[in-house]
Amino acid sequence: MRDILSLSDPKADEPRDPMVSAQASMRAALPKRFYKNVETGERDGAHHVLLDGRAVKTPGKNTLAFATADAASLVAAEFDGQGEEIDPNTMPCYRLANTAIDGVANDMQAVLEDILRYCGTDLLFYRADGPEGLAERQREIWDPVVDWAESLAGARFSLAEGVIHVAQPREAIAGLGIHLKTVTDPVVLAALHSMTTLTGSALLAIAVWKGELTAAEAWDAAHVDEDWNIAQWGEDAEAKARRARRWSEMDAADRLIRAL
Repeated sequence: MRDILSLSDPKADEPRDPMVSAQASMRAALPKRFYKNVETGERDGAHHVLLDGRAVKTPGKNTLAFATADAASLVAAEFDGQGEEIDPNTMPCYRLANTAIDGVANDMQAVLEDILRYCGTDLLFYRADGPEGLAERQREIWDPVVDWAESLAGARFSLAEGVIHVAQPREAIAGLGIHLKTVTDPVVLAALHSMTTLTGSALLAIAVWKGELTAAEAWDAAHVDEDWNIAQWGEDAEAKARRARRWSEMDAADRLIRAL
């Protein structure tokens, strides 16, 4: 299921040999833009993206359909923004919708359970034992989210220092599961899973979904450790570019949730 949910090449963020990258680029030439007009349309209560009047299909040959006009408009804007070639890397909402319709919709329970597994090893539960400045920053940013999640779940979570696994109470995980089970739209569930994997935290993803945090606030919370190290040692250009690409996925997931 995680393979289905992967929105891009899992090795996309790994360093590549320049020659190999060039060869890959030659093999995977971008398709030419074949349409002039982009619009949205409604049929039988579903909202579609129309290219020259024809509904867009997913790679799995399913019709790309959304529950709201706003969601369809997000993808339509990505198609409209393409130049002479169609570059999927600049279309995060479209890629996420494809994942949802071709993959997630076929087994939503499995995706929900995967999010709950992240709850068991959530980033926010594992705290640094030093330096004190980092530990304090984690408490400042993460504690309010954990407190809120405990209120939502109706149970307490267990925190730990370091990386040694600490089991979470079943009732706490089950409490979050009750809320996740209310998600009936596969695009929303795919977006939640995307935010969970991007941040390493189901709690942050759920907080964004519920409106407790903005996507930007959750993104900053997920990078407390990284930003601390950047403040001490500076930022690597490649890491900065990788983080920007991942943020575009986070932002797309948030915008689709809001639109739906």
